[in-house]
Amino acid sequence: MTIKIDYSKKTSSKPSTNVVLFTDEMFNTNSVKNKVSIQEYFYLNDLLKKCDLKKSLLVFEVSSKKKIILISIKKNLEISDVENLGAEFYTYINYENKGEFAINVESIKSEIKDFLGHFLHGLKLKSYEFNIYKSKKENKIFLISVVGKKNKLTLKNELKFKALEEGTFFARDLVSEPPNVLNPKEYVNRLLKLRKLGVKVTVYNEAQMNKLGMHSLLGVGRGSINESFLVTLEWYGNKKDKKAPLSFVGKGVCFDTGGISLKPAKFMEEMKYDMAGSAVVAGLIQSLATRKAKINAVGVVGLVENMPGGNAQRPGDIVKAYNGKTIEVLNTDAEGRLVLADALSFTEKKFKPRFIIDLATLTGAIIMALGEEYAGLFSNNNDLADKIFKAGGKVNEKVWRLPLHKNYDKLMNSPIADIQNINYSGGAGSITAAQFLQRFVDKTPWAHLDIAGMAFSKKAANLNPGGATGFGVRLLNQLIEEHYE
Repeated sequence: MTIKIDYSKKTSSKPSTNVVLFTDEMFNTNSVKNKVSIQEYFYLNDLLKKCDLKKSLLVFEVSSKKKIILISIKKNLEISDVENLGAEFYTYINYENKGEFAINVESIKSEIKDFLGHFLHGLKLKSYEFNIYKSKKENKIFLISVVGKKNKLTLKNELKFKALEEGTFFARDLVSEPPNVLNPKEYVNRLLKLRKLGVKVTVYNEAQMNKLGMHSLLGVGRGSINESFLVTLEWYGNKKDKKAPLSFVGKGVCFDTGGISLKPAKFMEEMKYDMAGSAVVAGLIQSLATRKAKINAVGVVGLVENMPGGNAQRPGDIVKAYNGKTIEVLNTDAEGRLVLADALSFTEKKFKPRFIIDLATLTGAIIMALGEEYAGLFSNNNDLADKIFKAGGKVNEKVWRLPLHKNYDKLMNSPIADIQNINYSGGAGSITAAQFLQRFVDKTPWAHLDIAGMAFSKKAANLNPGGATGFGVRLLNQLIEEHYE
């Protein structure tokens, strides 16, 4: 899929080019009267009498070679609604399978800043495809010209949207790759490419992690022939800023069989998505570097493969984490928290960040609670949690806060170690997982996003074509842009 957008044209150069016009919510054509011929204007009005005006998009064939697409701007639109309009428009042109379209920006009447930018942003996000392994590919090309001077994007805003799209697509690509391709070593190779954007990439191998005492993370990968890694991604866009950096930590289990606590065969192929949290961190750092964000940020990802094998970690094993706490591993399928335990405490000690936000496809329980509409939010800091919640609402990457409480800690205490990795009593699966993680953060403001229900979708929805979503890149960028940049 290729979408080419030309911002240079003042008028449509071809009479056969399809025209895109914006109207009010009742498809009143008075505002576009001077954008079409007089014959087309009367023809549209006749056809509109028989149309369902509750729709957002109406298509009229005015000749064998030309269509006029009317898109209504409803009252009280939010930014996410504008992006959804762009996604809806893409769904239409993708169905058409070909064509050139001229968007007349002078027909846009809206109070929303950068309306066109958000509209095209939604269109592009919806257009994502992962088809590199198909032997026969459809090379669809859509040409979109932006007609008129008013409401055009500035170069700065064009770069911002481009950076967000590329960061989201990078995350989606990583999540979509098959596990025989994206093992931890290959993942490292892809992260090293971020150096060309000015990102400082540091890779810790198993020997180095062993020396550091990261036995919680290392234990997860013991059953795999593929080596485990911890990777830090440092972006310093404001070297004059003496404040501590923002930090983001991601779970990167490239494939999760469950280990000795083996998962059922049904849907196990979906466990290639268990590294989605780390992909979001990588996509965010790429996005910040691409748009040269004036902020200092650090991403930390733990990359492992959880496999059964002769050397695999066993239920009942006890490991010592980076911060010195001992963990009784009662279930090897509760492995993500073991990876994050070392990554979180390492991030806090090494970078002394302003805050830590971690992302992980951590529990199936969060899907039972929130489905595919909200990610679970847990935090030790009300201000940080409130900012994340509001940022998610603005970009329609929604989160819902669930409680943390000392009483849940009792469910995670081990009789023979400092902590156990699952709650034996049952219930509160997502909460007790978050309580586990909280023990590996000392005093730093921290938030945990359980994105198990949001990282991948079997159905197309909103800005996602189906498959990997990249959920979290836009949310965290909004958080940074609004409060820390």
